[in-house]
Formats: sequence, C-alpha cells, structure tokens
Amino acid sequence: MAEPGSTLDRSRIHRALSRPNLLLGADRELVLLTGLAAAILIFVVLTPYSALFGVAVWVVVVAALRMMAKADPMMRRVYARHVGYRPYYRPTSTPWRRF
Repeated sequence: MAEPGSTLDRSRIHRALSRPNLLLGADRELVLLTGLAAAILIFVVLTPYSALFGVAVWVVVVAALRMMAKADPMMRRVYARHVGYRPYYRPTSTPWRRF
C-alpha cells in the first residue's frame, strides 16, 4: 500500500477479474455439462426411476466437483494441459536414467 503522501500510482483490481469462474461452488463448464447429461438421461428415458437416478448422479457429481474446486479452482485446466503435454514430458527424470 502506498502512503498517503506518496507519489506512487494506485490501480484498483476488481475481484470479478481475478476470481475463478464457478457455478454452485464448482467449475462452471463441468457443472453445466453434467446437468445437460442428467437432463438428457431424464428426458430420453422418461421414467420416474431415470429421473431419480439422473438427479442423484448430478448431485453426487456436483459434490465431487465442489471438492475438486475447493482444492484448486483451476484443476480442470491444469489437468487438461497435463494431458496435452504428456507425450513431451515423461514421468522419469531423464531418458538415460538407469533402473
């Protein structure tokens, strides 16, 4: 923080620009995708059992996604990047490592 008599410039950083994009406390895209899958299950099968099963699956998946977002809100993006770079970064320290 700059002192009141200081000549330093101050810039406001709005919270909305630095917060992760969450819905129901979980990653927005994954929550919407699981909601779409549950809705498709419910409206394609059209039985009370499928409705209960679809809602139960959606609630369980959203709970798991909330736990994931609580650990790291950017985990989905980090994992997708990890999968993309997997061919380039081997799990060993060097290709010439001896076993």
